[in-house]
Amino acid sequence: MKIQKRLTLGIGVLFAMILLLGVLSTSYVRQLSQATKTILADNYASLEYAADMLRSLNDIGEDSVSRHDLRQSLAMQQRNITEINEKEITSSLERHVAALSDSVTEQELQLVREDLLRIMEVNMAAIRAKSAGVEERADQVMWWLIVIAALCAVIAGVFLVWFPKVIVRPIDELKKGITEIANHNYDQRLDFSGNREFESVAESFNDMAARLDEYRRSSLDDLMMAKKRIEAIVNSLHEPIVGLGPDRTILFMNREALSVLNLTDDVVGRNATDVALSNDLLRRLVRELYGDAKPESREPLKIYADNKESYFQMENVPLYITPIGKTECEFIGNLIILNNITRYKELDSAKTNFISTVSHEMKTPISSIMMSLQLLNDDRLGTLNGEQKQLVESIKDSSDRLLEITGELLNMTQIETGKLKLHPKITKPIELIDYAIKSTRVLAERFCCFVEVDYPEKISKIFVDSEKIAWVITNLLSNAIHHSPERSRIIVGAVQHDKAVEIYVQDFGRGIDPRYHKSIFERYFRVPGTKVQGSGLGLAISKEFVEAHGGTISVESEIGKGSRFSIMLPA
Repeated sequence: MKIQKRLTLGIGVLFAMILLLGVLSTSYVRQLSQATKTILADNYASLEYAADMLRSLNDIGEDSVSRHDLRQSLAMQQRNITEINEKEITSSLERHVAALSDSVTEQELQLVREDLLRIMEVNMAAIRAKSAGVEERADQVMWWLIVIAALCAVIAGVFLVWFPKVIVRPIDELKKGITEIANHNYDQRLDFSGNREFESVAESFNDMAARLDEYRRSSLDDLMMAKKRIEAIVNSLHEPIVGLGPDRTILFMNREALSVLNLTDDVVGRNATDVALSNDLLRRLVRELYGDAKPESREPLKIYADNKESYFQMENVPLYITPIGKTECEFIGNLIILNNITRYKELDSAKTNFISTVSHEMKTPISSIMMSLQLLNDDRLGTLNGEQKQLVESIKDSSDRLLEITGELLNMTQIETGKLKLHPKITKPIELIDYAIKSTRVLAERFCCFVEVDYPEKISKIFVDSEKIAWVITNLLSNAIHHSPERSRIIVGAVQHDKAVEIYVQDFGRGIDPRYHKSIFERYFRVPGTKVQGSGLGLAISKEFVEAHGGTISVESEIGKGSRFSIMLPA
């Protein structure tokens, strides 16, 4: 049977039940109404006629109209005889009324009254009997309606539970079949025999499932060959590669990764967290992959490989695909690539050693040059003319700058080689500020800059290497002087925070473009368009010195509004 016919049949049955319940209710109500009208028409009218005759009888001796009304009411009663014995009583009433004389006696009136009372009693008894019958009929009607309504409710409940299942069952089976096909269960088949409406759908579905099963069987060899080809490509790479699923399951590892991490093929398919419990290197990879550490703060992995200490930098590549039939990307796992940076590490170490050696060796001839310049300025060796003094000053400036660059290079090599040693002690921030101001006094006078100090009355002491932090403040103040116009103000101050002390240097010069706020702390970086000479190492060294104390260095600057460099140190 088609769905349309089933729906028509179900709705038709419910409509028939509603119609039946309405017809029966209307019929029973009409019967009760008719019984009530019969009581009013038959018995209630006789009671009214008898009451009218009693009133006329009371006035019969006073006027002739009452006698006429009495006879008229009697005639109407004679036409409304409906009960047993009512006819005999009415006939007796007719005789007694006819026997009334012109001068009515009390005895005659008494006989008429007795007949009227008997008529009223007969009709009252009939009313009570008929009312009891109507009530009994009403009870029967009520129970019949309750039974019929309950039967209709039961039938409707059965339809409510059974009918939707009958309608939806083939649709549910079709949906289950589609779900199985979507889950690559191509052996699923549908059978709607007896249901002509869905037989063609089942035939099309089964044909589709058979074709998909055939396609899967035919393409499985191609897929396996493609998988083997990809595995061969991955294994041929010299970089260790690890593939993890979204649930941290190890999907694959090439031979290089197995060798470097000292693992075997049986780890594939296992959870990386479980394997990492017995493998320190994999544990570090997992911790860096799913931990909170920032990528730029992760140090290279030091691994013994190729019969020497090797360095590897982890690169995490999240993998996303767009599933067939969908438009949004779906995360499928991570690809971990260990880039071998041993050669670059060796070159960097050689560069650091070379710079350290050259810087150290350069300090001796520079010191000799500075000593010779000092002797030349001594009048005991002879007086210099104006041009000679200018040349000596120029050589001294170049020597000072060369000595400063050499010191910066030595500091940087100490940082890179990990030989930076701190000698902290309790220090007042004002001492560090005073040292920086004294060190740059000559420079400030040369550029006609006015250095102001903003220092609160109460401020915490700090536990730092005063030489290193004083160098940082001096470097910041020197930069501020170089990048400020003549007769400009420069503010050096300190601010007390909750558990830290902020030391800042603020100038009102050209300012720094916000695009370069992060880059200026990188080694050898100089803001484009800057005319001031420098090595590009000062801020990088300052950052390393401050962070070695557990502090931070930052900059706030806008073009045309100057710059404010701040270092935050624990109190």
